[in-house]
Amino acid sequence: MPQDLLNIAVFQLDLVWENHEANRARIDELLQDINTNTDVVFLPEMFTTGFSMNVSELGETMDGVTVQWMKKRSSEHQLALCGSLIVQENGDFYNRSVFVEPSGEIHFYNKRHLFTMGEEESHFQKGTERLIVQYKGWRICPLICYDLRFPVWSRNRNEYDLLVYSANWPNARNEVWNTLLKARAIENQSFVVGVNRIGKDGNGIDYSGDSQVLNPKGEHLAKSISNAEEVLIASLSHQEMVDFRGKFPVLNDADDYNLVEK
Repeated sequence: MPQDLLNIAVFQLDLVWENHEANRARIDELLQDINTNTDVVFLPEMFTTGFSMNVSELGETMDGVTVQWMKKRSSEHQLALCGSLIVQENGDFYNRSVFVEPSGEIHFYNKRHLFTMGEEESHFQKGTERLIVQYKGWRICPLICYDLRFPVWSRNRNEYDLLVYSANWPNARNEVWNTLLKARAIENQSFVVGVNRIGKDGNGIDYSGDSQVLNPKGEHLAKSISNAEEVLIASLSHQEMVDFRGKFPVLNDADDYNLVEK
């Protein structure tokens, strides 16, 4: 039986360029003030480095400092932590979303849609499988940034209750970000979290944040102030989602399909 209310926190951060220690330290500060009832904290894409292609210098292993830090903080604060980082594995690099439970159990998803305009595909291997995390009875699907533009990959066939996009989404395309997050919530009858960074990265790209939490009707439960560090707090009701899906069963009429790897 799912826990009805899932209490989440969304950390909209001004990431320090390619500085693991400084970014972990800032998250530590924010975790100190987090409500003890919080179930999950969501962090931006590449939350220790910013959107860097300097993989040989910045990549970490799954038993490296950041994942161990995630495990320790998850246990200390008794909440799950979820965000993406640069992971090195078997000679390859991945933009990997890591979901850590207080028990120490780890789940991960490798970003499928690599941002070719930023040459991400030249530095990272793309993922091939979506992840659904079962946590406190909730089914959570963590995706990453550019994945947002591809609705087939995000399609819900009653597989998840909460869809999450960890991002470094530039301010120049913030209207696209706002529009597609709302669309994904409505078309999938799912709660949606978009967690984005603010500030300027080492390539001179500006980010305004616009982090948000939407319900299955596409309505905002929480929305950040632009260009400011902020912690968004929201409580998601599983029963309200189930009731809405039951009264307006759009998903029952969705097209069926099979994905073919290319």
